[in-house]
Amino acid sequence: MATLSSLPSTLTELADKYWQQLVSLNPDVEQLDDAQRSATLQAFAMSDFIAKSCIAEPQLLLDLWQQQELSSPFDAKALASELQQRLATQINDVAAQKVLRQCRRKQMVRIAWKELCLGQAAEQSIVQLSELADLLVQQANHWLYQQCSKEWGTPVNAAGEAQPLVVIGMGKLGGHELNFSSDIDLIFCFPENGETEGARRSIANQQFFIRMGQRLIQLLDQRTRDGFVFRVDMRLRPFGDSGPLAISFSAFEDYYQHHGRDWERYAMVKARVLNGQHELDDELKQMLRPYVYRRYIDFSAVQSLRSMKAMINSEIRRKGLKDNIKLGSGGIREIEFVVQAFQLIRGGREPSLQTRSLLQALEQLAQLGVFTDEEAQMLRRNYLYLRRVENALQQFDDQQTQTLPTDEINQQRLVVAMQQNDWDSFYEQLQTVHQEVNDFFQQAIGEEEQQAGKAEPVYEDLWHCGAKREELTQVMASLVDEQERINPRVEALYHFMHALERRQIGQRGRQTLERLMPCLLQQLLTHEQVDLVLPRVMQLLERIVQRTAYLELLAENPGALQQLLRLCAGSAMLADMLANYPILLDELLDPKLLFSPVEPESYRSQLREFMLRIPPEDMEQQMEALRQFKQIQTLRITAADIAGALPLMKVSDHLTAVAEVIVEAVVEQAWLQITERFGKPSHLEQGERGFAVIGYGKIGGIETGYGSDLDLVFLHNSESSHYTDGEKSIDAKQFYLKLAQRIMFLFNTRTASGVLYELDMRLRPSGSSGLLVSSLEAYADYQRQQAWTWEHQALVRARPIYGDSDLCEGFGKVREEILSRPRQSAELQAQVIEMRDKMKGHLSRESEHIFDLKQSAGGMVDIEFLAQYLVLANAAESKELMRWSDNVRIFEVAGELGLLTAEQTLGLIQAYLDIRDEGHRQSLQGQPRLVERQRFDLDLSVVCQAWQQFLPRANADSAP
Repeated sequence: MATLSSLPSTLTELADKYWQQLVSLNPDVEQLDDAQRSATLQAFAMSDFIAKSCIAEPQLLLDLWQQQELSSPFDAKALASELQQRLATQINDVAAQKVLRQCRRKQMVRIAWKELCLGQAAEQSIVQLSELADLLVQQANHWLYQQCSKEWGTPVNAAGEAQPLVVIGMGKLGGHELNFSSDIDLIFCFPENGETEGARRSIANQQFFIRMGQRLIQLLDQRTRDGFVFRVDMRLRPFGDSGPLAISFSAFEDYYQHHGRDWERYAMVKARVLNGQHELDDELKQMLRPYVYRRYIDFSAVQSLRSMKAMINSEIRRKGLKDNIKLGSGGIREIEFVVQAFQLIRGGREPSLQTRSLLQALEQLAQLGVFTDEEAQMLRRNYLYLRRVENALQQFDDQQTQTLPTDEINQQRLVVAMQQNDWDSFYEQLQTVHQEVNDFFQQAIGEEEQQAGKAEPVYEDLWHCGAKREELTQVMASLVDEQERINPRVEALYHFMHALERRQIGQRGRQTLERLMPCLLQQLLTHEQVDLVLPRVMQLLERIVQRTAYLELLAENPGALQQLLRLCAGSAMLADMLANYPILLDELLDPKLLFSPVEPESYRSQLREFMLRIPPEDMEQQMEALRQFKQIQTLRITAADIAGALPLMKVSDHLTAVAEVIVEAVVEQAWLQITERFGKPSHLEQGERGFAVIGYGKIGGIETGYGSDLDLVFLHNSESSHYTDGEKSIDAKQFYLKLAQRIMFLFNTRTASGVLYELDMRLRPSGSSGLLVSSLEAYADYQRQQAWTWEHQALVRARPIYGDSDLCEGFGKVREEILSRPRQSAELQAQVIEMRDKMKGHLSRESEHIFDLKQSAGGMVDIEFLAQYLVLANAAESKELMRWSDNVRIFEVAGELGLLTAEQTLGLIQAYLDIRDEGHRQSLQGQPRLVERQRFDLDLSVVCQAWQQFLPRANADSAP
């Protein structure tokens, strides 16, 4: 290993600064001898974390030398005993937090020092980090269990046997493979249901363990003056964030039997009980074995492996990962993935593969002949090399990072830690490792890529013309007979090729274009809708031409290329979306997903999975992920729409369902962010929000379209006397105002993936001048006394889309009360007609032969106003009219009640669907809602006749 004298001057100067700072705080460190001081300076030079820890707690450095911690082996048993004794004297959580954090800091400094400066192997550090995490979690669990039992009684089963909180370690912790600054993935369980005994009031075991679990997370995760123990991630538990924090073994087993997914099988390979009780760990193994390991050689897993491989590549492209030694191409995760893949495939027949340790599994795969000895040795060597790089990166400042540094100091540290001469030598060595790993990864589980056939020579010639109009025209003339078709096609190609000349495209990108473009041009120029598709695809390629990964995706996946052409032909809107957000190209890989959208009820669980691995505190990444989820689902819905797999009404159902789950996710994000600052309103019970979102307009009527904004109104149920329970307490009304502002911020902020949805809040009481969020009582009072007739019309299409049940029920009662008011027929007619005529005068773009699908007489708005009039005029006598918020079912009920004839009912519904369908098609192609009037003569006559019957415009003169 390097010595202090061999370090670059920038590092030694930094070490001297840290040393002077330490001496000024604790002159006792001057008693260290020259060798100890030199070693300390070397450690300070290599790690800000070591230096800052010693400065924050100067006695720590003296203890390391005096107790010979740096020269003695790691003794987990002795450390556990010492920690248990220290915790036994603590009487509250705050004191216990301090003990745990001081222990963690000292041991992490020791491990970082030994690996960075004393040559300790990464394999040893990984084991020591895992053992340290085990004993910290175990001792925290044991101490807290005693405290909670004193407060709430001891949880017991039906036989009176005490029940423990079973802490299951997942991921690297479960496999004894923890990295230096890793968070820890945990799941909380308990053996059997029952109640506590020994306290004045019994509570259910599950309630006991949920409360205890919450305190255990705080004990480990909460950042104090002494730092934290571990960042705790509970999102791998059954049902993720929406599942209970602790469940019984029987509920745990039932979940994986009935709901477990492919990625959860991978996760459960490493699941391990951390309690130190072997019988509990054996029980967990027995419980999970049938789910994780099939009794036969599980070749059915191969397809899911390939899907997961595509997800890895998608994430690399989505996040633009560069120089990430874990997630990037040839990184740690590819090694973990390929080993776990073969564990799942063969583990049912080969019990030796049912190990949580990657290195042990690798050894067994070689013994079984699945990998050759050379392959296993290569993977082991490169895995430990990458883990060593990962640890070093994190030991520099105790940061959870796997990305190579860009600053000089940390680059120099990494060069020293990896025993290289300079950065270029290290980087070259690292790239060799990545290449070896990725080559094996692709060979081991990569599916045979279907190679596109070679294009005909004329398309090779067309590509090689470059940005030369005359040559392009000449070659194009050999392909196209009609002269008027040549110029537009030449212009589309020229524009793209001219743009290429101005772009910096690396050698790999140029090679990919050479493979892709002749075949693509052949498909484009022989496409039946070539004049639609060609400019759209060229625009897309121009956007992605500097992102080689996307070019390779199209070059190596002919199926994806065919889907791209199909979608671009079917929708200009979709073509623009793909051009603006090329990460969506990953969705083209699986036609089954693309053209067969899930049931609307599944979007909530899909969104939960999509958000699962994003840290809750990373607001920016959460916002970006929500936008990506919306775009992906919109792409799939549009694809199914284009393919004819979804009729119009179902398209709206799907788009509405996506919007609703996103509203729910945004409100929950905003809730977490605001309650973190101010606490929650004191009048709320556990799990309550005291808040509701009312959907109006398209989302309220379950008629959301591709470009629809969201008409929303926010309600709360607090009173002026309520305050929040946080350190910074505010009154509840102010809390809900801040919550509403945060929701709007999360929706409206433009990220790399655009705006989530445009929100329209003008239907709230008093419109744009009114409060952003109203109490239910104030909302009801406004509707009763101040709202205009057009606001009552809007209420016809309103429904709760998020909120506590009591608040949603309260809104329903207000809606019913307002809509069922007795109204004077003539006055209502006049007011509806007046508002309709104002809208038509301001917004219609019709002409003698052109029909505005939305605003012309007989169009969409006329139909909607007619439905709203029927409700307002008749709901006092016929409450059934208020049941639905969508136009089709309102007309159906009106027909059943005899307000419309059977012929009128069918005619109005058909006219509505025809006009909506045409508007929908125009939106897909990016066209305005204007069509030839004669195409809709029949629909117009049905609507206009109904208007003349119910809302004769001659009555407009009598409007007040």
